[in-house]
Amino acid sequence: MQHKSVRLGVDIGGTFTDVVLECGTAQYSTKVLTTYTAPENAIISGMQQVCSLSGIDPKEISQIIHGTTLATNALIERSGAKTALITTNGFRDVIEMRTESRFEQYDLNLKLPDPLLPRNFRYTVVERMQADGKVLIPLQRADIEALADKIIAAGFESIAVGLLHSYTNDSHERLIAKVLDEKMPNVMVSLSSQVSPQMREYERFNTTIANAYIKPLMKSYLIRLQACLADEGANCPIFLMHSGGGIISLANAAEFPVRLVESGPAGGAVFAADIAARHGLDKVLSFDMGGTTAKICLIKNQTPKTARVFEVARTYRFKKGSGMPISIPVIDMVEIGAGGGSLAHVDSMHQIRVGPESAGSEPGPACYSRGGARPAVTDADLVLGKLDPTNFAGGTIPLDAAASTIALQTHLGDVLKMDAQTAAFGLTEVVDENMANAARVHSVENGEDLSEYTMIAFGGAAPLHAGRLCEKLGIARALVPAGAGVGSAIGFLRAPFSFEANRSQFMRLSDFHGVTIKNLLEGLRAEATTFVRSCDAESEIESEYKVYMRYSGQGWEIPITLTPAQAANPVVENFLTLFETNYTALFGRVVKGMDVEMTVWSVNVTTPKTSVARLKDVATTAPITEHNTRILFDPALGRTTQAAEVLRAQMHPGNRISGPAVITEDETTIIVPASRMASILIDGCIDLAVKGEIS
Repeated sequence: MQHKSVRLGVDIGGTFTDVVLECGTAQYSTKVLTTYTAPENAIISGMQQVCSLSGIDPKEISQIIHGTTLATNALIERSGAKTALITTNGFRDVIEMRTESRFEQYDLNLKLPDPLLPRNFRYTVVERMQADGKVLIPLQRADIEALADKIIAAGFESIAVGLLHSYTNDSHERLIAKVLDEKMPNVMVSLSSQVSPQMREYERFNTTIANAYIKPLMKSYLIRLQACLADEGANCPIFLMHSGGGIISLANAAEFPVRLVESGPAGGAVFAADIAARHGLDKVLSFDMGGTTAKICLIKNQTPKTARVFEVARTYRFKKGSGMPISIPVIDMVEIGAGGGSLAHVDSMHQIRVGPESAGSEPGPACYSRGGARPAVTDADLVLGKLDPTNFAGGTIPLDAAASTIALQTHLGDVLKMDAQTAAFGLTEVVDENMANAARVHSVENGEDLSEYTMIAFGGAAPLHAGRLCEKLGIARALVPAGAGVGSAIGFLRAPFSFEANRSQFMRLSDFHGVTIKNLLEGLRAEATTFVRSCDAESEIESEYKVYMRYSGQGWEIPITLTPAQAANPVVENFLTLFETNYTALFGRVVKGMDVEMTVWSVNVTTPKTSVARLKDVATTAPITEHNTRILFDPALGRTTQAAEVLRAQMHPGNRISGPAVITEDETTIIVPASRMASILIDGCIDLAVKGEIS
């Protein structure tokens, strides 16, 4: 018999697959190495482990929420399906010309990423739609049929259709889809008017191509996963986490797999937002560091910051502008090539560089003894005393400290004339500074002062580095939640069902038309509601309205949030006031005498978020005096020191311990620097605060 309270959260990362089973208030979790060739195998293994721990049969699981890096990896590795693009005559090379912007202005040898499809995979039809949706050149059915014959002969598995201005009138794209379905019923088709109905053809075409490129792969994987889980007895509904921080059905995920590209990191941001709500924190820096990457996200008023365009597969050390733009709703975060498996080397300037290349789980860092010979961040953490070689991942993965020492000495120490420990110190300082610098830039771009923020650290590697990162950023307090090592998977279980529908429709405030706006927003709300109801037919739903606005002549917009009342009764004065307030907050002033334009509209429909009660603080009156010790290298002190070592499971609300200290658990380790005091809160969070700020 199935129980509604038994739910499984699964996050496939670049190194580990995290599995969390939640039964009422009880929670069981595990980490298993990701199996790249068949990701479903790691999920089954992890599910068997947590079911064994809990005594629950897989048949009792009522719901599975899943996030995966499979879509991202396919785009990065260019391992998707053989895909064709059909576009308007004259616009075949849009995805190769890009926007002609230069992300490195003075680099004379700048290398732009290759387009996802070569030129001979891109086809055109004679047609033209105007920006207002009027047909300028009609599309002839005979032209589509002739083109379909060419595509059949070429043996394409998937087709992306992106026509000019189809976001205002999709009739030509729908006609192409109809003809293709008649002539090629087994080929998958992605329409830009459905995948990303927004202005800016480069981003829209690229997003549609990405969707088509990964669609056969993702559809095949999701079908295999469903069958494997059913074979194990878990024959329950499977939902997918999408990049915007909500949950969609398996069928919708298979149709729009591009929305899964940032699903894992999105789960982490939802997890951090839930912790922020429980502790009444309005300004939070989410820090998620796993085996392959680190993700940083600003969370204000318990809501992660969102965007509608992001990049994947950056070619220049995660530099903005060097990747493929994907135009979908997404939680806005900075991703850095800095995880436990990130590899280090010495560059031509004799400087230590870390990432973005990662050892992943195959072969993994040198200490995994799986064939890796180059030093990774995990190797440095092990040599510096941050990790217990006999208790990594709950003792399931023994670590070889000697192998780490050899890798560090060979690849860093010998080149730079230093011992392995100093090389490890240099490696960790570089990776910590990379993350700190990314956080500084992200906060400045958003007009925020990080000294006012609380960090929430999770992911297998984040608690190892959070204390040092706080020292670098001037952040006085960090929380490491219970279950931090599998935070994203827990976040999946906290996320609401949601879907964001968006569409471009250009309008100036000087030509404001309230009825048109009202009808547009109502249509978007109905579209998004249909997706949510496919997952949850009973719960109440809430709607969030946004419009993207700019001054006339500007290249990009800023998001403006509307209340339901403002969306139901659009008034030009309200729109202008909201725009000027938000513009001033970002740029410090308004621009007088210029008209304002509205370009993109969006409605996010969501089931209500789980309400959480604000937790009461507990007095930290019980210092821990009985503990083991270990040798730990403290980077702020620049030397080794004796550190207290305690088990997190033996700490109780109110306990505190002074740094330097190491708090260990099965899925991660928390390093408490000498500058910090750690206390455990009523919900099991470890609170790292500057000494003197905990009474």
